[in-house]
Amino acid sequence: MTRVLAAESLLQDPLVGGADRLEGLVAVEHVEGGSADAMALFVRRDGRTTEVRVPFEPFLVMEAGWAERCPVSASSVVELRGEAPLNRRVRYATWSACQKARQWVAKASGVPTTHTRTPCLFIGDPVQQYLTLAGRTLFGGMRFDDVRRMQVDIECTVSEGHEFCNPSREGDRILAIGLGDDRGWSVQLGAPGMDERELIERFLAIVRERDPDVIEGHNIFNFDLPYLAERAKRHRVKLALGRDGSAPSRRPSRFTAGERTLAYDRFDVHGRHVVDTLLLVHAYDAIHRSLDGFGLKAVAVHFGVAPPDRTYLSGSQIGPMFQREPATVLRYLADDVLETGRVSRLVSGSYFIQARMLPFGYQSVCVRGNAAKIDALMLREYLRRGCAIPKPGEPRAFAGATARVLVRGVVRNVHHCDIRSLYPSLMLTRKLAPAGDSEGVFLALLDVLRKLRLEAKARARGTVEADAIFLGAVQSAFKVLINSFYGYLGFSQARFADFDAAEGVAAGGRELLDGMLAWLREHGAVPVEMDTDGIYFVPPPGAQGTALDAFRERFAASLPAGIDIEFDGVYAAMFSYKTKNYALLGEDGELVIRGATLKSRGLEPFQRAFLREFVRLKLEGKDFELPALRARYAEAIGGAAWPIRQLAKTETLQDAPAAYTAKVGRSGRGRNAAYELALRSGREYRAGDQLSYYVTGTAAGVSVWDHAKPVSDWNPNARDENVKYYLAKLNALYEKFVEGSGDEDDTEGTES
Repeated sequence: MTRVLAAESLLQDPLVGGADRLEGLVAVEHVEGGSADAMALFVRRDGRTTEVRVPFEPFLVMEAGWAERCPVSASSVVELRGEAPLNRRVRYATWSACQKARQWVAKASGVPTTHTRTPCLFIGDPVQQYLTLAGRTLFGGMRFDDVRRMQVDIECTVSEGHEFCNPSREGDRILAIGLGDDRGWSVQLGAPGMDERELIERFLAIVRERDPDVIEGHNIFNFDLPYLAERAKRHRVKLALGRDGSAPSRRPSRFTAGERTLAYDRFDVHGRHVVDTLLLVHAYDAIHRSLDGFGLKAVAVHFGVAPPDRTYLSGSQIGPMFQREPATVLRYLADDVLETGRVSRLVSGSYFIQARMLPFGYQSVCVRGNAAKIDALMLREYLRRGCAIPKPGEPRAFAGATARVLVRGVVRNVHHCDIRSLYPSLMLTRKLAPAGDSEGVFLALLDVLRKLRLEAKARARGTVEADAIFLGAVQSAFKVLINSFYGYLGFSQARFADFDAAEGVAAGGRELLDGMLAWLREHGAVPVEMDTDGIYFVPPPGAQGTALDAFRERFAASLPAGIDIEFDGVYAAMFSYKTKNYALLGEDGELVIRGATLKSRGLEPFQRAFLREFVRLKLEGKDFELPALRARYAEAIGGAAWPIRQLAKTETLQDAPAAYTAKVGRSGRGRNAAYELALRSGREYRAGDQLSYYVTGTAAGVSVWDHAKPVSDWNPNARDENVKYYLAKLNALYEKFVEGSGDEDDTEGTES
């Protein structure tokens, strides 16, 4: 067996990849009919994509009694085995009939089918329904490079007096459209004087000709596609991006990454998938906490994929530059497309593997939460076995994960140990699983994912590059899901949620970490910070070379069976400020800053730059240079040495200005500078527009909303920024961090 086939075999377990491994399935679409529905399957064979129609009968899973009483005619009713309450699988000829039955149950029971206590389980996505019962997934037998991915980016002009383009404004328009793929093909459409309608039509013709499976863009949901849709509508052009020649459907949606929730307009394109790398980057940062910004340029620099001769332009430059030097704007556009493809390749590989495992469309895989993914795997297996479905446990608060700061300030020679899959290991070794999982699927799925991840990591070592990339994506996809099993237990919307089990897992984690802290202290080490599954610590005196190896071996041997640790970092210094807010200086001089307090995007650019320099000086033991650093920044502020962008904030309007006004009047909400500027401008602003502003005045304590001024109105020859205000912000930041300690609370999280 070749290495390629060996790697492929990792996805063959029915628990992981489904029971029916149809190869080359690149998209699935629901097709409603009169008396019967169908699914359109887009299948790749020998480089050609063909459409195949198969029958589709949607289903509900109901409690006994409800299935028999429902007045909507069913095509079949199957009794599911087991004691769980949802024990009838009822199928219908059409999606419309299934919806009518669901609505009847909700009305008759008085419980919405979205509620966990409903007597009727309903999967609201017809594609998920089909893939779940068929046991199929997308991209069977395919590699990431086999998927046809097209990157799209547009450049627009902005009407005078505005800072950001808006497709609803008469004077704004698309100037150029860039397209590319990961095989090196690229084209930039647009020229001065080119008709916008013609530009859009040429773009659509290229999409039809190249027939991508995936359309990618950075902020494509909230910018490129809405803009294209609005401008196409203005010119009465059908935005025919679908494989069937249809225009995309559009609906408001939300994406959650850690503590962040982002509103966006989801576009669904028939036979294709839309992937927004901005959302994937947010998901990446929710885990790694390493990005300083989410814009394409900052992300490309962070990942090291920006071209060395990259063209950079500000938004305000693009319109005038396009008239004078269109070639410069087109180079800038080509670099945007290139970076989008490179970033996507880095962050979307694990989602491709997940699409090969989950009964979701690829686009849904990229935006659905991990609890929903585990739920889908559990339901698929229960229905494959013909088993009744339980109702989740009653939600309640419970003591959750722990995180503590044990030493504050700058600490030298810091090492990090990570417990490999702490919570999954505890669940497997202590048999902690949902009480309602009568089939034992939860732990079986966790166990096979964990074993397959370790196998993928082992196979990746020493293999050929193509296989190593594939196997790396496999193990990354497994890791993401494995680490979500604990959160799934405590998620109130999860079908197999069990809050007692979740509490037991968290308690076991706290107990284990407390024991590790005690062992380190007893053996001369100094713990610095502990989070959910790892500890930063200073080794005991003299622990170097073979002595350090021996210390690590004794530490690992002290842990219970089934618990493994790895020592994955050594740092010259650590600035420990507060829980989950710290900075690390690598032995190679690389600086890593973690936590919102130290790099909040709510800070002005000059504050973020100041903090980065401040932290590096502390880590390098140069505290004596800190006063000079503050003086240098103060001199730059007082001496008008910086462009206004260094002092300005940029905010996105989450509501329309009229809605903001209503909220202020109704609830006494505090006033916001960006909204007040939008209202005072007399121009048409709406949700999603951005405003950049700075603060004017002569006193440090001015009200920002009343002294904010748009950056577009700033005159470098008559500067009016509030020097005292910005100096006060600099000094407050300096005083806050100069002592090197944050809040004095050592917290243990509480989850509900």
